[in-house]
Amino acid sequence: MHVGNARYLKPADLPEAIPVFPLTGALLLPGGQLPLNIFEPRYLSMLDDALATHRLIGMVQPVFGDHRADDTASETPALCQVGCIGRITSFAETGDGRYIVSLTGVCRYRLLEEVRGSKSYRNFRIAPFIADLTAQDDETSVDRDALLAAFKAYLDANKLEADWESVERASNTTLVNSMAMMSPYGPAEKQALLEAPDLKTRAETLIAITEIVLARSYGDVDTMLQ
Repeated sequence: MHVGNARYLKPADLPEAIPVFPLTGALLLPGGQLPLNIFEPRYLSMLDDALATHRLIGMVQPVFGDHRADDTASETPALCQVGCIGRITSFAETGDGRYIVSLTGVCRYRLLEEVRGSKSYRNFRIAPFIADLTAQDDETSVDRDALLAAFKAYLDANKLEADWESVERASNTTLVNSMAMMSPYGPAEKQALLEAPDLKTRAETLIAITEIVLARSYGDVDTMLQ
């Protein structure tokens, strides 16, 4: 995986522990771009430290739904076990104390244990999904027609437009991951898309979620997909 000015090909290319940024509803996937507006002091400190070292941050969602812990609103909420490492590939100061950054996804990871220290933000030892760094997804396994049909049905139902020329030019990997990251779905759906084991499963999950949302909101989804 080539991200920014760095290459990540094996476990030794990644630190054993990384700072984590809990953010509900945010989805970062390998190769994807996630813009962030950083303003909390502890996360400003996190950005400063990451920029001075490996430039890596672990995006992760706080635990949600029925499994949410009582400490969700605390400084140390329970976290989902799977997140995605992002490299800071764009950085700007706003002049009013905020940072505007862009993360590029490197690979997914599983949380191990928290590393206690003097920092105001949280650090965890992680187990990276090394296959994300080297595996080439089988783009031909994606049912592109079904994916685009679900996408068009969602746009039509919500009276939205798309740049179809750009959509047609996009590879299946770019299309699936971009649509997953930009999808307006909730934390549980975003986590399911993140944890999908491969591109084919992620595409199928995205189609299924879209069809469920359309059926709940508009009824006859089969007609909309024709």
